[in-house]
Amino acid sequence: MPAAMVRRLLFLTIAFLLALFVAWALFGQFYRMPQQPVAPVATSSPAPVATAAPPLRAATAAPQSPASPEATATPSGTITVAIIIDDCGQWPVTERGFLALPIPLTLSILPYVRYTAQIAGDAAAAGKGLMLHLPMQPLGRDTAGRGEITTTMTDAQIASQTEDDIAQVPTAHGLNNHEGSKATADSRVMKDVIAIVKAHDLFFIDSLTNPQSVAAQTARDAGVSEASRSVFLDNRADEAYTEQMLEQTVEIAKRNGSAIAIGHPRPTTLAALAAYYPKMQAEGVRFVLASDLAR
Repeated sequence: MPAAMVRRLLFLTIAFLLALFVAWALFGQFYRMPQQPVAPVATSSPAPVATAAPPLRAATAAPQSPASPEATATPSGTITVAIIIDDCGQWPVTERGFLALPIPLTLSILPYVRYTAQIAGDAAAAGKGLMLHLPMQPLGRDTAGRGEITTTMTDAQIASQTEDDIAQVPTAHGLNNHEGSKATADSRVMKDVIAIVKAHDLFFIDSLTNPQSVAAQTARDAGVSEASRSVFLDNRADEAYTEQMLEQTVEIAKRNGSAIAIGHPRPTTLAALAAYYPKMQAEGVRFVLASDLAR
């Protein structure tokens, strides 16, 4: 073999080995290089879609974290509290949020509103308490809405309208007044209403929208099981305010043995109750239905 060809082959061999060495060195350097952790990509769960909510007030339920067995179990407390959520049948997403809470509570449903029948069925399926929220005439020029009982009605008209309203929520076990600051202070009106309540073997809760109300006394005189509200939870749509009212409910229950608190289907009320009910249980509260406190 000519010497030139030998030199050429030798040169190519050396070049190949050198290239191989350089490649190996670079690979080793990269392999030993410390790797930077990759930050996780933040993801969020899709928000619940309020497909059935009324267009002017699309309320969403506060997200609930999975409750531990300790949080969901109701202890045998020495004081009892009933939570009533009024004005139901209008904002089903938030109302179903209340139904999902693992404590006894009662929904009071308005007649003749868009979701009256749906929410009544949901409440029954969830094992919650169910009441009719009976529209009654307030003071001033305001109206309590369709199905309202007014002081200008005759006895027969009051009886007929109360029957029609009860028929809207036929699975209700009791009722309380919606508005009614004028009607509940009228003894004639309340005697007519309570007569129908008694005929249907229902209980009555006085929402006490007027301190001059004769509703509870009229029910008591007629032998109808009754009770009265202790606290309104959400005169302000503010979560911290509602928590303060829940604490006030506990204090009243400690003094009297029991208390009834009325709230409304507001997201702030739902969030406050979801956050605060374990604290109430820790203070000895046993949650019950409104029917359990009607005597």
